[in-house]
Amino acid sequence: MSGWLSDRWDSRWLLFWYYSLRGLSLLFLPFAFGLGLFGLPLFAVFYGLDWVATVPPTIRIATAVFGRERAPVVFGWIFTAHQLGAASTALATGWSRTAVGSYDAAFITSGALCLFGSMLVLCIARRPQILPAFAELATGT
Repeated sequence: MSGWLSDRWDSRWLLFWYYSLRGLSLLFLPFAFGLGLFGLPLFAVFYGLDWVATVPPTIRIATAVFGRERAPVVFGWIFTAHQLGAASTALATGWSRTAVGSYDAAFITSGALCLFGSMLVLCIARRPQILPAFAELATGT
């Protein structure tokens, strides 16, 4: 469904909504347990459906900004950065749990970072804007 939406809507706005919903679901998670049987499934639906939905608009933006030839490499770096961020977050969450005795701070921080990221994605230019210093690297001259 996200690929279909990416063909019809501005991918920056799709990512804005995906990251915002992910952030809101993470902010909701510490309170989900107090809602009985419905809290955790509600979190799982919003968080789970949103997780893979970010791939098609990210690929579309990488292609639009960096071109068809460079987009696969750029997406590879985006994926690598994502994995490094996920590993760092897992480590920081473990430290936070050990220090504070709860995961709540990690969920709140992650949710806030997702909301911040949703705002940043709207700053992505629609057209390629390669800085002069990088133009030589990009063209190979």
